[in-house]
Amino acid sequence: MTYQPSGPSEPHRPPPSTGRRRRIERLPAQLFRMGLGPLFRGRALLLVHTGRVSGPARRTVVEVVETAVVDGRRCWTVVSGSGPDADWYRNLMRTPQATVQAGRRFHVVTAQPVPPGESAELMARYAPRRSGLARRLCAYMGLGCTGSGVDASADGCRRTGEPVPFVRLIAGSPRAGSAPAPPPR
Repeated sequence: MTYQPSGPSEPHRPPPSTGRRRRIERLPAQLFRMGLGPLFRGRALLLVHTGRVSGPARRTVVEVVETAVVDGRRCWTVVSGSGPDADWYRNLMRTPQATVQAGRRFHVVTAQPVPPGESAELMARYAPRRSGLARRLCAYMGLGCTGSGVDASADGCRRTGEPVPFVRLIAGSPRAGSAPAPPPR
């Protein structure tokens, strides 16, 4: 992905990391590969997805916002802190079938983008639980930040969550007799 500066109406996002910082940012993926995924205690997943241009498997660690059981299947909701231009997000929108590693277990998943209205509600629930991470996410994306904090009201969190892309990763296949999951848009 080539870095392109944001336009005046888009949130400011810094250029991709290089050098030492890039190696540090890739450390969580290495920990998962070494079998140390349980250290993340369900707060992060290793996402193995298909590259949309080149085709080989790509690996990215993503933060879990919520976990749930939907129609008898495990479901993780993750956030793209780099916005809709993140490679892993664009790859999932092209090929929604992927694999996640949660702890030491692997799960085949199907990705579904979360609609903006629901994203706003997710952010409203997420921000109070992990205020430090929510504050850094908002600052990184240039959203809803004033000085050292964010608008912590429910409405402020909802406004902040609207442009943030969330993705639901649904494990396995539906139970017999249940309706299939709707296709991603």
